[in-house]
Order: sequence, then C-alpha cells, then structure tokens
Amino acid sequence: MGSKNHDHQLHVVFFPFMAQGHVIPTIHMAKLFASKGTKVTILSTSHFIPFISKSIENNTSQIDIINIKFPAAEVGLPENVNSLHTIDPEMVQKFFQGCGKLAPQLDQILEKHRPNCLVADMFFPWANDVATKFGIPMLLFHGTCYFALCALASVFLHEPHKKISSDSEHFFIPDFPDKIELTASQIPDPLNYDDESESTKLFVTARKVESRCYGVIVNSFYELEPCYAEHYRNVVGRKAWQIGPLFLTERKTSNYDNQHECLKWLNSKKPNSVIYVSFGSMASFNDEQLMEIATGLEASGQQFIWVVKKEKKEGIKDEWLPEGFEERMKEKRLIIRGWAPQVSILQHEAVGGFVTHCGWNSTLESICVGVPMVTWPVAAEQFYNEKLVCQILRIGVEVGAKKWKRQVGDFVKREAITKAVSKIMEGEDAEEMRRRVKSLAEMGRNAIKEGGSSMLDLNALFHDLRSARIAPDSTHHQQNLL
Repeated sequence: MGSKNHDHQLHVVFFPFMAQGHVIPTIHMAKLFASKGTKVTILSTSHFIPFISKSIENNTSQIDIINIKFPAAEVGLPENVNSLHTIDPEMVQKFFQGCGKLAPQLDQILEKHRPNCLVADMFFPWANDVATKFGIPMLLFHGTCYFALCALASVFLHEPHKKISSDSEHFFIPDFPDKIELTASQIPDPLNYDDESESTKLFVTARKVESRCYGVIVNSFYELEPCYAEHYRNVVGRKAWQIGPLFLTERKTSNYDNQHECLKWLNSKKPNSVIYVSFGSMASFNDEQLMEIATGLEASGQQFIWVVKKEKKEGIKDEWLPEGFEERMKEKRLIIRGWAPQVSILQHEAVGGFVTHCGWNSTLESICVGVPMVTWPVAAEQFYNEKLVCQILRIGVEVGAKKWKRQVGDFVKREAITKAVSKIMEGEDAEEMRRRVKSLAEMGRNAIKEGGSSMLDLNALFHDLRSARIAPDSTHHQQNLL
C-alpha cells in the first residue's frame, strides 16, 4: 500500500460536462482540492484538454488529465464533435444521448484508479451507478446556487405549472421560504416533461440521482443564501457542501488577461461609469435582437463594453448595428468580438453595472466583485438566478425577459434595455444596490479564507470522504477506500 502518508492522501476524480461554464468552475475546484493536498484527476474530451492543461500548468504534480473519447459517430454526430460549443442547436439532443454512452470509459477509469471520490456533473447522472459498482462515493456538481436547486426541486415535486391555464399565468413556488412568482414560460423546458427528449429524460434522472448519490457540491457561500442552504439540506433533504465562490480561490489572473485592450480603455474612464454587457458562451442572439441592444445602449447615454460573438468580416458592414452607430459612439463604446477577460473587466473600478444572462458563474462573479446587474435570463436555471438577484438580494434590475428559450432567449425591446441600464447606473436605487452588493462581495471573500464558512465546509467534506464507504454492487468486493 505504500507509506502511511500516502494511504491518507485523498484521490478525487472530476468529470465535468463538455461546456465552458461547467469546465471552468471544475478547474477551480480541482485546483482548490489539490492545494489542500488531494490527488486530482480531471476527465475531459480533446476539445478542452489544451485549455485544462494551460490552466493547471503550475499544479501538474498533483493534477492528472485523462482524455475521454466522445462517441459522436455512434449517435449520428460528426466525428470531431466533443463539446457543446461545436454543435448547432438541433444537435443538442444527440449530444446528450452521446453523454449517456460514456459509462464504459468511466467504468474502466474507476476500476484502474480506484479514487476515494468521483465528482460528476449533473448531466452524467448515470455516473452514480458506475461509482457505486466500485464502492466509490459520488458527489453531484450542478454548478448553480442553493436557491435554484431548491426552486428546481419544488417545481419538479409539486408541478405548479401544470395546475394553471396558460403559460403566462403566474404561480408561487410551492413550499418555499420566500414568496417567489414565476410563469410556466420561465421554467426550464425539461420540467415540462411530457416529451421523450434526451434532455427531459436526463433531467428526470438527475433529480432522482440527487437523492441517491453521496451528496452535492454547491458553488456558493453560506452568507449569500443562508435560508436556502438550510432549506436544501433540511426540507429538500440533500447532503450538501458549499465551497465557493470557486473563482475567488484562484490567487491571480493571467498576464494575458491583464494586457487585454479593454483594460487599457477602462483605465481612461471614471469609477462606476461603464456598463459591461455579455451573455456568456452559449446564448446566441439574432441580428434583430442585437440591433435592439445597440439602440437601447445608445439611448441610455452610458459608456459600455459589449461582448459580441459575431466575428467582424473584412469589408462587410455589420447589419445589426444602427447606421452611423460606430462613429457616433466612438468614445463611449468598446465592442469585443469573441472572448473577453470577464473577471478582470468586472473587477475594474470603472465598471458600475453588468448586463448578464444570469448564468451562475457570471452572477457569482458579479456579486463577488461588487457589481450590480441588469438581469436578462435566457435558458437553463437562469430565471431562478434572476429571482435571487433581484428579489432576494435586491442587487439587480430585470430587463423583462419572460420566456425560457434555449440559446436564443426571449425578444427584449430597446426601450426596456434603456430603462434597465439607466436604472442600474444612475440614481439613489443604483447607489443602494451598489452598497448591498459590495457588502456581499466582502462576505464572499471572507468565506474562502481559512476559517471561513466555505473552507470549513470543504474541510468537513474531506473528513467525510476519509471515512466514506459505499456498499458496492453485489458483484464486486467491498473496496477499502483509503
């Protein structure tokens, strides 16, 4: 068995879903575990391995990477597909189907390495059965907050959206700490599980596995949503550990981030004078919606940085920009095509507001650097995150998106954009929101310090894992995990 010290070193395998918003917090989590003396293995596909390798270059002695082959051809996808970012929306169901065929590879990896724990993404609920076969505890990682997990659980259990007469009729989330109103059109499509789509089957399975697996890891901190941390554990009845904000556990930003052109531009601006606009890696608006955003931003009179996924084509005019927009707004705007160093932008003192799709990574980043938000949810659990931001924490303004639509989002008019942007940037309400969010940011920083709530939970998790035993499949012998 080796030395006594080696016997007590935990080995944790991380298996994130193949999408940027899932891989990035997993890398933060893996590095955090490694910094505490844990041996770490990350499983991913070839699309993400270069990115993961670069992200962990200072931790390679304690973090291994294993390449998982995605069975694209088997489910009718092009051979080179192995990331959610490389497919068209109509291929999503086949991609989920392919994810379900990764079990044999995971089986081989767990049999060979016999880790103390598997941390698997919510999109791999079947991984619990594979882990149980070897007596290995599995932790589920949703990548969202307690509030959203509680809301999902309640809506899944009570189905309030099926007891109303139309998609636009309001209902209160049942059995919930606060009075939160939603409409059927704002809840995730898979919750309307009358269909047989892969995403619906996956969602239903994930809800069931959540109660059967060893526990749930949450990228949040207790002080942000204490009522919902307690509700999730005591009412929903899940074993859970909050160990976030994970991005804050990174000690520094890269030099590349700090040299980006937008930071030089921001250096010339006054504090809280710029609004940052970005909708994450998955939301994809059409030209008509982009035109509304451009017009709405111009009418607000605010300076802004806007991240747009459309590439600039040489010699071709952008049809989604109003006539003369670039010239009129030359001093007031910076449009970034593609990737942007989001955390570095949000941390800059010139940034006073953030127009966001309410993905949990972006929401948590904004909270923890003290920037209030204009909320524009698109899909996933983003409408729940919006309710947390605007109604519970009172650090955001809703832009008025009403319909859950995968990737494309609900259409929002320019007047609503202008109004929300103005409200987040100017006046007494804006100042009050800024004070509240800066107080939460300080709590977030304290949570990840030694003795902070998240570090205490992480230590408790390690303690549990050192003595964890799962009854393995009857065809396998009990494994001594340490």
